[in-house]
Amino acid sequence: MKNIGRTARLLTLSAAALAAASAGAAPSPTAVELAQQGKDLGWWIVEDLTTEIGPRQAATEAEAAARVWAVRRLNEMGFQNVREEKFTMPTWVRGDEQASLVGPFHPQKLAVTALGNSASTGPKGIEGEVVYFASFDALQAAPDTMVKGKIVFIDHQMAPTQDGSGYGTYGRGRFTGPNVAAKKGAMAIVIRSIGTDDHRNPHTGVTNFDAGVKPIPAAALSNPDADQLVRQWERAQAMRPAGGHGGDPETLRMKLLLTPRNLGQQTSGNVIAEVPGSDPAASPIIIACHLDSWDLGTGAIDDAAGCGIITAAAKYVMMAGQPRRTIRILWAGAEEVGVFGGKAYFDAHGKEKHAVALESDFGADRVWRIDFKLPDSAKQLADRLSAAVAPFGVVRGRQPANGGADIGALVAAGVPAIDLAQDGTRYFDLHHTPDDTLDKIDPVQLRQNVMVWTAVLAILANSSDAELP
Repeated sequence: MKNIGRTARLLTLSAAALAAASAGAAPSPTAVELAQQGKDLGWWIVEDLTTEIGPRQAATEAEAAARVWAVRRLNEMGFQNVREEKFTMPTWVRGDEQASLVGPFHPQKLAVTALGNSASTGPKGIEGEVVYFASFDALQAAPDTMVKGKIVFIDHQMAPTQDGSGYGTYGRGRFTGPNVAAKKGAMAIVIRSIGTDDHRNPHTGVTNFDAGVKPIPAAALSNPDADQLVRQWERAQAMRPAGGHGGDPETLRMKLLLTPRNLGQQTSGNVIAEVPGSDPAASPIIIACHLDSWDLGTGAIDDAAGCGIITAAAKYVMMAGQPRRTIRILWAGAEEVGVFGGKAYFDAHGKEKHAVALESDFGADRVWRIDFKLPDSAKQLADRLSAAVAPFGVVRGRQPANGGADIGALVAAGVPAIDLAQDGTRYFDLHHTPDDTLDKIDPVQLRQNVMVWTAVLAILANSSDAELP
């Protein structure tokens, strides 16, 4: 990976250089020195979680086992006030998944996976004509008569970006494409995976249907299989009935079998731990990740890595001495299927004062930019933080921080936020696929994340009330 060598060189910078960059800040650089010496704490958390628990789909037995594991591990690490905060949520689980192109060419199987909240085809499956749309916008603009009774296919080819900005645009095909197709009377929908890889690994993810809209079967094809479908569709369009130049083109047909189930209300939960601050009157800092994952891989980059990063940083700050502010760690449950953990945290704690919120949920590759959404009183604090992370190759951004999914409700309610933006160039190669496994994490880049988070967290945890009320 192209960033490994550069990241490794950046991590050889001395704690003295960091201390000079953050001169005048309240925290001692000891926390960063500890992070430099304890190189593998973040990796240790990720490795153990993915090895001992593995996939952790929300509100399943696996996620419950992960919460038990998390409580034990956080207690063993010396954190205080460790607890589960449970909640209930509607729960969907996948079943059989098969798809084939069956006409007008020789039948071919496709690599397919159901989207969360997909309806079932029934045990016998369905067969229908495929209608092609180049994008979500094209589907949205199409007349209902073009869609009714057919299997919709959305072909939206996502390109990699460092900041992952394409996800919002292309993701609409998954987020709301099935809802639009259902409203127009489609039999089912398949989409090109929201991903940037060329592997035969379909990308799952949640979709949602409006109240009153009957869900339809909804699935994603791997990118190579989507390519194959497009080639067949184009050839079918070019074909005319034998013996003539007129007539309609051939139709492309698909068989689809999806048998997911809705289990009704089941239990999920958040796991919370704290590093108690020395000043009970000072508002706490909240740092978040999500404990659940999709079921296709082991949830290494999404989001065991985030939990390893934030927890290792909090541990190093704690080891350096008691900070002024309490650091609250949120390992949120049920993020993947609707941010139920973040919503539950806000319902339980949203009226409490939080000094600032941060989240790690974009893989394990290096942090390259820091963005702020802070009060005017924190201008000098933002300057110190920018200087503190510069030795690790992190630049200051020009856009306001937006937080993350699990702290989104807090930020929307006015809690200040800081984003430590990670390099997302290869994130959507792995996102929500069977390839989300431990071997895809580069320990050197993961360590850079921990170092940057430690530097930032040490300064924030000792900030004054004048800086962060």
